Amino acid sequence: MPYKLKKEKESPKSAKSTTKPGGGSGKDGGAENSEEAQQPQQQPQQQQQQTPSNKRPSNSAPPPTQLNKIKYSGGPQIVKKERRHSSSRFNLSKNRELQKLPALKDAPPHEREELFIQKLRQCCVLFDFISDPLSDLKFKEVKRAGLNEMVEYITHNRDVVTEAIYPEAVIMFSVNLFRTLPPSSNPTGAEFDPEEDEPTLEAAWPHLQLVYEFFLRFLESPDFQPNIAKKYIDQKFVLSLLDLFDSEDPRERDFLKTILHRIYGKFLGLRAYVRRQINNIFYRFIYETEHHNGIAELLEILGSIINGFALPLKEEHKMFLIRVLLPLHKVKSLSVYHPQLAYCVVQFLEKDSSLTEPVIVGLLKFWPKTHSPKEVMFLNELEEILDVIEPSEFVKVMEPLFRQLAKCVSSPHFQVAERALYYWNNEYIMSLISDNAAKILPIMFPALYKNSKSHWNKTIHGLIYNALKLFMEMNQKLFDDCTQQYKAGASCGSARRRAEGSCSGLSVSSRENRAPPQLTSEGQLSWAAAQCSWLLRLQDQPELPSSTQPEPGVLAGDRHAWLSMPQPSQVPASAVPAQCCSR
Repeated sequence: MPYKLKKEKESPKSAKSTTKPGGGSGKDGGAENSEEAQQPQQQPQQQQQQTPSNKRPSNSAPPPTQLNKIKYSGGPQIVKKERRHSSSRFNLSKNRELQKLPALKDAPPHEREELFIQKLRQCCVLFDFISDPLSDLKFKEVKRAGLNEMVEYITHNRDVVTEAIYPEAVIMFSVNLFRTLPPSSNPTGAEFDPEEDEPTLEAAWPHLQLVYEFFLRFLESPDFQPNIAKKYIDQKFVLSLLDLFDSEDPRERDFLKTILHRIYGKFLGLRAYVRRQINNIFYRFIYETEHHNGIAELLEILGSIINGFALPLKEEHKMFLIRVLLPLHKVKSLSVYHPQLAYCVVQFLEKDSSLTEPVIVGLLKFWPKTHSPKEVMFLNELEEILDVIEPSEFVKVMEPLFRQLAKCVSSPHFQVAERALYYWNNEYIMSLISDNAAKILPIMFPALYKNSKSHWNKTIHGLIYNALKLFMEMNQKLFDDCTQQYKAGASCGSARRRAEGSCSGLSVSSRENRAPPQLTSEGQLSWAAAQCSWLLRLQDQPELPSSTQPEPGVLAGDRHAWLSMPQPSQVPASAVPAQCCSR
């Protein structure tokens, strides 16, 4: 397919990723802009020179957005009847009777430009596909055939994109595609799941698809001249194009993604504006609506743009990472766009390693507390970051990082614990741990040792034993010290819990904070003595199993007698028996 892009050279870790959307280089890529003059293809070589041999290179292309199993195979799109359909709000043309024009290939050369313009204007007629899909079938076919003919004509012929064609092509595209999108099919319900839910498809797609196809070939034509086109493809055009990214039809968003990337590559004057408007979409999504259908596609475009940023990074780009990309992690629909988001974050860290600390601190700030699938996504992204982290940057974040990993290892959700323990199968991460074992092992050991015995899942037991074995081989003496400290701490903790349990009838904090009481009468002395007697008898009792209840009258009688006495407002410490105070 002509609109699909050439594959970039993949690094060893990029088996998961596929084609780079829109490309990041070439004649229409980032090489035309001084701030993005570095070619993406040159990046892996430069990084490999600075990277240790056991450090994994990151993916060389952003992960593609899922198209929900809808594939285009040429010709009219066949849509299954059980899929949900909606239609945008088109301003239907009053006169929809189209006359079939002569074929472009049969027209004399000097008449082809005028005939081409006539066909473009004819394709500005809009039809009804939703309320009366069987209406105007003959004229709908005339328009479809005309669009198909123009796609072939502009693809296989040279010198056909003349100056007179530019305004007509842009107008035809705008009339057909810039429209009010239908309301969301599920605005307040559960978030869209691309694996389970069927997308809502555009009913007018048989025509829209060919309009997108034509405009993409128009932009990619060797005859296309940005200096002429910039009079018609301006900021207003780009803003209308970005509004369409909220379409629920994934096929439309896929075309939009490629077209916007082509425009970004060819129109240098629009680049800053495109980035700024994408930022605005993200801000509105994060802080206002939390609903937008095109976040994954926009992040995919940004992944290619970030790949082309020149070094050193501008402050504007760093602020985009901190203020936009990191807060995107807190939105509840993160699963829809997380692979593309993680790719963008890793691209920034490969460009500038000094950003590692604020990124990891930001991830820990937004770490999920109760949503286990989201926690697994964070662990996936964190491993990708650790694959490209510099040892000097790792030292700055290792303590808070491994405190969080210790919590994940202790998670009762076995997938969270399992994903965290898989870090010990990563050679580069293990080399970082080995260099800093004196700090990391004391943090991780209690969680590993405790869950090796108490976790309910057998698979987790095996992974924990593997991690403990690696730590033992790393530093036997340190491992033994951690074992002894843990057992000593566990013994002290057990004794402390028993002591606290035996005094559960009295608030320790209130007893410590109470001012020294004063005794003024014989009755008050009797009350203090009864209180101390009851406490002493309670503390001298052997510890009972949790299932055993004390016999009535053994302690309850004394306690009842104490509580029934009138409590004096002031009891001096000197009047309390010394035996009680020593306790």
